[in-house]
Amino acid sequence: MSDDSELAGLLEGLRRRLADLPGLDAAGLEEAHREILGRKSGQLTEVLKRLPQLAPEARRTVGAAANTLRLEFEAAFEARRAELRATAAQAASSGIDLTMPGRGRWIGGEHPATQVMEEILGIFRSLGFTIAVGPEAETERYNFGALNFPADHPAMDMHDTLYLDLPPAGEEGRWLLRTHTSPVQLRAMLASQPPIRVVAPGMVYRKDTFDPSHAPAFAQIEGLVVDEGISFVDLKATLIHFARRFFSPDTAVRFRPSYFPFTEPSAEMDVGCQLCGGKGCSACKGTGWMEILGCGMVHPAVLANGGIDPERYTGFAFGMGPQRIAMLRYAVPDIRLFYEGDMRFLEQFRGGRGAGGQTK
Repeated sequence: MSDDSELAGLLEGLRRRLADLPGLDAAGLEEAHREILGRKSGQLTEVLKRLPQLAPEARRTVGAAANTLRLEFEAAFEARRAELRATAAQAASSGIDLTMPGRGRWIGGEHPATQVMEEILGIFRSLGFTIAVGPEAETERYNFGALNFPADHPAMDMHDTLYLDLPPAGEEGRWLLRTHTSPVQLRAMLASQPPIRVVAPGMVYRKDTFDPSHAPAFAQIEGLVVDEGISFVDLKATLIHFARRFFSPDTAVRFRPSYFPFTEPSAEMDVGCQLCGGKGCSACKGTGWMEILGCGMVHPAVLANGGIDPERYTGFAFGMGPQRIAMLRYAVPDIRLFYEGDMRFLEQFRGGRGAGGQTK
């Protein structure tokens, strides 16, 4: 490359820096002045020093461009200095002390329970599930009767369920705050025919004492699959896949027999304790296992109540609490910490989803 072409390129690069000057503070402005117009090592000064090495015609062309650019820079520097002086004078007259250190601004983030819920929903969406929602105020029929709860079941007692002071909804019974998101499963069956594959997130309400492991209002996620030929093998494969996606590929999983009115057979699903690696600790009561959800094959009576032919179709359902799972993931000893709104606690998790608040 010839000297005149090289210098022309340098001038073009310097011209682009003119646009940066209005955004500089006082220190940055003086630094830029030294870099560009400094008498000893300024970039534009170096261009002017090399002009005698050029041919006469090139010297006139490049020299004229360099001098014009020097005048533009000097004007731009002076204009920016004037702006900064005016700003400082205005701040001084208004009583603002620009020498005071700036105050750090707290940056918000998703609640850890929300992060866990979104991650769980994302895993099931990748398996072909869709999200279904329903009302938080339900009737006894949707919350209990159609889900195969007998009329004398303890969960229907006033001591366990938060009933609303509203006139009864006819044959559907009294109004209440739903105690689980299972009514959404029933509504999904009534709204469409199989194949059905939904997850139902939402808040539920129970007359529980607020203690380290219980809350009267908490989030829940339930899932439902209904189709021809669905078996317990499909249930286990789906939930084991979920656990190993959510925790780690080598997570130990086990199923224990249990009882729920709306499923038969029913099971509790445990994972190896994430705090002690299955060795046994106070959190898992020395067993090495921690329960994360309940599940089972949908009871034929529930299928029939949902308008599904139980002779043709089968299905499975499951339910879990994101707060409980968040406690397990983040080693939080008291569920009440999620409700207190203490920023010192919550800011640990604002980095994103995944273990330890770190983005996966």
